[in-house]
Amino acid sequence: MDSKKYNNTKLALSIFDTIAGFIFIYLFVALSWNIKLEDYIRNYTSSDYLVFIMFVIAVGVAGAIIFFPVNFYSGYILEHKYKLSNQNLFKYFLEKAKGLLVSVVIGIPILLLFFWVLREYGTNWWLPFAILMFFISVILSQIFPVFILPFFYKIKPIENESLKTRISELAKDAGLKVEDVYSFDMSKNTKKANAAFTGLGKTKRIILGDTLLDSYSENEIETVIAHEVGHYKHNHITKNIIIGTLSSFITLFLIAKLYELSLSWFGFESVTQISALPLLTLWSILIGLVTTPIGNILSRKFEYEADRYAIDATRKPVSFINTLEKLTDQNLGDKEPHPFVEWFFYSHPSINNRISAIKKYSDLMNISEEPELQTGVVN
Repeated sequence: MDSKKYNNTKLALSIFDTIAGFIFIYLFVALSWNIKLEDYIRNYTSSDYLVFIMFVIAVGVAGAIIFFPVNFYSGYILEHKYKLSNQNLFKYFLEKAKGLLVSVVIGIPILLLFFWVLREYGTNWWLPFAILMFFISVILSQIFPVFILPFFYKIKPIENESLKTRISELAKDAGLKVEDVYSFDMSKNTKKANAAFTGLGKTKRIILGDTLLDSYSENEIETVIAHEVGHYKHNHITKNIIIGTLSSFITLFLIAKLYELSLSWFGFESVTQISALPLLTLWSILIGLVTTPIGNILSRKFEYEADRYAIDATRKPVSFINTLEKLTDQNLGDKEPHPFVEWFFYSHPSINNRISAIKKYSDLMNISEEPELQTGVVN
């Protein structure tokens, strides 16, 4: 089955990328290439901040070159092999260049801030940095739909008044104030379809991929939006911010303590030693092996809650199931992954488990839908 092969290949490449990345950083430190790199850079500048940024850029460029074949195969060749991509080579590299530009504009100030905090607070760097990252994440969440997303996609209000009315009613019933509903040209890159609820405060947006608008009925789109609204109704956004903040504090604390503990293993003396900083990445990867499945368990719980809300709000379980099945086929999702793979890697329940849960909940609440009530595809 194509979907099974596609997902297994993507998963294998992702696992390989993580393991190979860990080995790359470990060898970089164990073979003292990090010390040689720092010494080399110091031949050209005496500024610790410049040395730090040049060090990070050099390691990043080296990693990008080494892992380019894997990333290109996963992001371009594999997507074309399974006829999911609409990109040519130029568009692929253009999108990558735009992503790199955004990463540099946002990432370098954050890196400099981190290095400043490290130098100012020493072994206690994790606490002020966690606090600062909380505020930065809130700001980024607010500006993402207004400034960042339009850099990659054309965003415009949807024109279907009937659909807008349905969505407005859903939002109103949930106590959610939505200025407008937007579409984005997802089709310029992929044949996949998706929708999302993004932004915070006055920048809250419901956005729909044009691939979704072109291929799904109003009833089906309504259930997708109801699911997204369900996340708001159940305070999942607020809960994720709180949980993410607590997780960030705990994770940074553990990384800081393990980093300090492991310095002597490689002959380092100070937490501010630039050549020692790759150890932070090693510990981040290892801690991620524990936090990833925990986070995914919680995420899947939220998805089930949003599904139930979608059924309660629309009373259209048939349309919702049809939508999930169509989305899975269109996105070439794995309907029934191995239970361990779903438990560890999946932020959403598998489609079979979601449909089973929807049917059980609909039967329990005695909610049914006549198929003929469904409308045609949205144009």
